[in-house]
Order: sequence, then C-alpha cells, then structure tokens
Amino acid sequence: MGKHVYEAMKATIPVMMGYIVLGVAFGMLLQKNGYGWGYALLMSGLIYAGSMQFVAIDLLAGGASLISAALMTLVVNARHIVYGLSMIGKFKKMGPYKPYMIFSLTDETYSLLVGAKTPEGCDEKKFLFLVSLLDQCYWVLGSVAGSLIGSMLTINTAGLDFAMTALFVVIVVEQFFTSNRHRYSYLGFGVSALCLLFFGSASFLIPSMIGIGIGLSWLYGKEGKARE
Repeated sequence: MGKHVYEAMKATIPVMMGYIVLGVAFGMLLQKNGYGWGYALLMSGLIYAGSMQFVAIDLLAGGASLISAALMTLVVNARHIVYGLSMIGKFKKMGPYKPYMIFSLTDETYSLLVGAKTPEGCDEKKFLFLVSLLDQCYWVLGSVAGSLIGSMLTINTAGLDFAMTALFVVIVVEQFFTSNRHRYSYLGFGVSALCLLFFGSASFLIPSMIGIGIGLSWLYGKEGKARE
C-alpha cells in the first residue's frame, strides 16, 4: 500500500499546489462571512465542489432559499454531466471504490484520471482511488487552514473569490493548446458570447449552459454516428 500512496502523491502534486492555495482562499472568505473552520471542514468534506463552495458563501450570507441553492448548484456543476459520461467505462471496473470515485470527480481530478498510467507494481483501482482521495484531502486541508488563518489574522480578501475562476481559465487554455480537437472549445466560447450579447452579463449563465448542453449532445450524437 505504501507504494500506491507514494505514486499517487507524485501524480497529484500539481493538484496539491492548486487545491491548497484555493482551499485557503475559500476558508478565508468563509471565515470573513462568519462561518468558522467547522463549516469549512463539513463543506469541503461533504460538498467538495470548489466553484460551488465559493458560490455557496454568497448563498449562505444572503439567506438564499433551498430551491435557489439547488438551481444554482445544478447550473454551476452541469459540466460534470459532460465529462462524467466519459468516465462510465473506467468507473465500472472500480468495484467498491466506484461510489467515491463518482462523488470525488472534480475538474482537476478528471484531468489526472483521463491521462493516468498506473505505475508498474500498482493495482489500478487502488492507485486511481488514492489519486481522488488525496486530491480531496488537499482541498479539505487548505479550506480548514484558510479558515483558521482568517480567524487569527486581518487580511484584505478582495479578489480571493476570483481564484477559482482563474484556475478554470488556466485549465481551459492548457487543454486548448494541448488538444487537436477544438470544436468543443469553439462551441463553448461561441454560445457564451452570443448569450452574453443577447441576455447581458447578469442573465447569460443559464442560457449559456442550456445552449452548450444542446450543442455538446448534438456533436456527441454526430460523432457516434460517424463511428458506426
């Protein structure tokens, strides 16, 4: 088991660097809004959705209803439907680890799992499980640490809520330049730009997600027919 942990830690170093920093930002913002480290621990342990956790701070502070919170969660995390479908085959073989693998599938963990090559001498199921588990541990550690830091120090947190957006931008740019299939990127950019133009910055998110979902379904169906 020691070899599995060692290899998984090596594979997750890039995510660790990002998740601890972003987790600290989340914990500090949560603390600033009056929610202590216990909330940070529970949210990162049970929700574990970085972007949605940042949004949840505003929802908690503003006293949003359960319906509003549920709809916002669906919109913000709708992208999981798209890349979750591509992991069905791999997760079918995960046995008892399958439920946790589904729960812990984040953008960054997905990028590791897609290109993961099981090291020699390691069991694939254990290795992939530990990759996912360690990623969440980094996020939980950063969140709690940020909350504790925020409770002890007075720091200007302006701009910290942009941390997750910045991470997404980096991921999108990296994937664009490392992939030779850009039609999905063009679809996302194009639909978002049109919705921003027609609906405005305050209302374009939901129409964009609907449009992108329809477009991706159409492209997926078209590619499926081409493979037949």
